[in-house]
Amino acid sequence: MRDILTITLNPAVDLSTAVDVVTAGPKLRCARPRTDPGGGGINVSRAIRELGGDSRTFVALAGHTGDKLAELLAMEGIFCLSFKGPGETRQSLAVTDTTTKEQFRFVMPGPEWSQPQAESLLETLSQHVQHGSFVILSGSLPPGMPDGFLAKLCDTVQRHGADLVADLSGDPLTRLVTDKTVRAHILRMDQHEAETLNGAPLPSRAETADFAQSLIHKGAATLVIVARGADGSVLATSDTALHVAAADVPVKSKVGAGDSFVGAFTLALAQGSPLANAMQRGAAAASAAVMTEATELCRRKDVDRLTSDCKITPIYGSFDE
Repeated sequence: MRDILTITLNPAVDLSTAVDVVTAGPKLRCARPRTDPGGGGINVSRAIRELGGDSRTFVALAGHTGDKLAELLAMEGIFCLSFKGPGETRQSLAVTDTTTKEQFRFVMPGPEWSQPQAESLLETLSQHVQHGSFVILSGSLPPGMPDGFLAKLCDTVQRHGADLVADLSGDPLTRLVTDKTVRAHILRMDQHEAETLNGAPLPSRAETADFAQSLIHKGAATLVIVARGADGSVLATSDTALHVAAADVPVKSKVGAGDSFVGAFTLALAQGSPLANAMQRGAAAASAAVMTEATELCRRKDVDRLTSDCKITPIYGSFDE
């Protein structure tokens, strides 16, 4: 199996709870909170662990909250490579209104980074990237990261002969698809992000596939995945595209669906599965994740059960299953 290294530069201690009604004014008496290690790369590693795989997670930690996060990772059996970041590791809060079933998510900003700190991080990271590994960059970048940081990180991964899997949003995603010095092997985004980049809606699977392929032709990635929510996901390479259906399941929380997809998809590739099968595992993991409460991710038994429900349909070209 190929090595998997996840990167989380803006992690969080995730708190989740529930209350009868979320309303302004009175004190809201909440249920006992759940505490989980959070951040894109961390959640990917958690999903990989749940599915019976192993990964290393490179995490920037700081302060007492960082110590708590390291403890939570150890409790889950995640192999953590920690880097001392600035300030204090952030927290996030998810509150479910049990009357309406709506979930309110409060995400705090991370600590500010300086250019010397960012350069030190890249130097340390380069010591942990192994030839032939998958390196997953997922989640937000912390405030203060200098211009050119993402390009240097991509260069670090590529110089070591590893494949970068990027699941970013906002300005880092825009930079990745527009800066010719930045390139991922696999790039994943959701439908809203794809339509924002496209500047127009992408109502059909074929239009989504054409957009994804346009990013490949521009040099942003070798393979692009766009998640279309309940309609599943579209994967495109330079000359082929396929759609994988999401399983029909009850939705309790959408938190962690994307990270579960990336974890299951990358694990399958690392184990030697063809692309189509890896997409099925990713879709099953995303479907399994929405079945769980709050910040809980996918469960292995659900992923195994749902994989066959996630049907593959070629959009154009053909894939080995």
